[in-house]
Amino acid sequence: MPTAASYLSAVSEADARARKHGGTPASTPALSMSSSVTSSSEDTVLEENADSFTDGLSYPRVPPTSSDVFTTVHAEFGHCANDDYRYTSQHRKGVPYKSIPERDPPYYVLLTTYISYILVICLGHLRDFVGKRFRAMNYRHLLPWNGYAALNSDFDSFYTRRLKLRIDDCFSHPVTGVPGRTILLLDRYSPDYNKTMVPTGTRTRALNISSYNYLGFAQASGPCADAVERSIERYGVAAGGTRLEGGTLDLHLQAEALVARFMGTEDALISSMGFATNSTVIPALVSKGCLVISDELNHASIRFGVRLSGANVRMFKHNDMKALERLLREVISQGQPKTHRPWKKILLIVEGLYSMEGTLANLPIIMELKKKYKFYLFVDEAHSVGALGPRGRGVTDYFGINPRSVDILMGTFTKSFGAAGGYIAGNKDIIDRLRIQGHSGTYAEAMTPPVLTQVIASMASIMGVTLPAEKPSSPSLALLRSSEPAALVPESELIPGTAPAHALPPWMTLAPAMVDGSDGRNRLRRLAFNSRYLNRALRKLGFITYGHDDSPVIPLLLFHPGKMAVFSRMMRTRATPIVVVVVAYPATPLVTSRVRFCLSAAHTKEDIDTLLRACDEIGDLLDLKQAPGERWPVEEIISRAVELVRMPEVP
Repeated sequence: MPTAASYLSAVSEADARARKHGGTPASTPALSMSSSVTSSSEDTVLEENADSFTDGLSYPRVPPTSSDVFTTVHAEFGHCANDDYRYTSQHRKGVPYKSIPERDPPYYVLLTTYISYILVICLGHLRDFVGKRFRAMNYRHLLPWNGYAALNSDFDSFYTRRLKLRIDDCFSHPVTGVPGRTILLLDRYSPDYNKTMVPTGTRTRALNISSYNYLGFAQASGPCADAVERSIERYGVAAGGTRLEGGTLDLHLQAEALVARFMGTEDALISSMGFATNSTVIPALVSKGCLVISDELNHASIRFGVRLSGANVRMFKHNDMKALERLLREVISQGQPKTHRPWKKILLIVEGLYSMEGTLANLPIIMELKKKYKFYLFVDEAHSVGALGPRGRGVTDYFGINPRSVDILMGTFTKSFGAAGGYIAGNKDIIDRLRIQGHSGTYAEAMTPPVLTQVIASMASIMGVTLPAEKPSSPSLALLRSSEPAALVPESELIPGTAPAHALPPWMTLAPAMVDGSDGRNRLRRLAFNSRYLNRALRKLGFITYGHDDSPVIPLLLFHPGKMAVFSRMMRTRATPIVVVVVAYPATPLVTSRVRFCLSAAHTKEDIDTLLRACDEIGDLLDLKQAPGERWPVEEIISRAVELVRMPEVP
């Protein structure tokens, strides 16, 4: 069983290895000790073999000095003490919002992409034609058999069988351990062209650029993990019912109050699943006779919810505000189809940050149109809350817009808070209606206590905690209290602001970095630097990317379907393995296959450097550098990273 003594011994051994590999450091290495060492951490840094030290994944390549004291495991949340590698995610006032324009590749790239799809389709149909006649047993699920109809459609499954199957080793790779800065892959191989996968029994630690972990809260140790452990001891692991039928715990009420305060709204409700938050709430907002105006790239959960609602739907070109205003004029003047009666209500639905494009909703212009045309606004902040804005409040915080001017703010706890589920925040009257009319309150299992605790603890870490002036009832508050009296802060300045201590569970231990909000600010500023650095660096290397500079989701265009598998495999088999996500049709248009980098505050500047060197090498091999403009060598980009990040605009 690992103990504190064994941890200190392991750190001492790491120090010895550092001196052996890199010479004697200028100052004495400090002990970087996690705040929580548990016996269940089988995949922590302590369990790694000595050879893994040199890759920089389990241990830093440069040992920390006596002035650098970290409270995280490097494999989960990278050690980075350089304040130059920090930035604040915020839109510059007085500057119109503009995203990076989408660039088309040379015509020969598009031509070869279409030709490759034509070849795959032709050869696939030829193989199906021959196979159904000479190997009928292999096509049994596609043919009528013994009186039964075919289980699967031949046409519908063609893409899956003839294209995805060949590159299936790039998808659904099993992992184990904490999906933090690094991740442990369970190695596998296929003896039959990916029809079946056979585990080898070995594991490979890789740099994780694939997980939704924007603020790095997916940790097995630290204040949040400690709070979750205590909640399991007090509450168990299940709520045991729906919210309207005995499944509402005090933790649900505390979490909803905290979410409302965090978002700066009157009230909030939470749901146990992010997809279900949209798909069950939208039918409670609109119905027959209403109109939903939707961005053409909105998430599938939004589309599904709109279909269930029975409302009419019109779409506009992605983030095109002129097209949106033309559509608004048309639908308001024409009214409902056939009868031309006025719409019962018009609801505009956009996403704060689009996960496949990396673009932000043009919220300032949308708010101007809202005042002019009097429609309701629904903003899905699944990817933007926690990831954007100087205080992590999402796209409203990023643009400096009052959150109460948005009718419905939706978000999830999956991406930035290391938890699961979603929330709806807004006016109290609307939220009270949604508690009854939304299907999640009646039919869905309530969010479990460990997940609720993770939400509360991580959100409090971002907000900071206001300690009470009177004698605290919690021993943890007594230890953290300053000897100086706390200054009174007006309530108007606290919303959205810090979390009052009475809003948190009294048994929750509050770490000093959680109380003063320094942990949350550090995570926000690290993520902002990483996002801006990688976005701009990839464009300086000559790659075609989509999205905004401050987006933690960065799509790099591959175009050719064959390059997806090669890019993913080459990244995974490097000296320092890197795990990435490749995305293709139907999640994207047919000819815009891409790799999607998901950055985290847990990544260090050295991690981004490693990724850039890999992209530079593979990009040359696969002919991916097709963007026009000035290019910098990769080493120049790495050396001028801080300058690149702080440029107002990249030429």
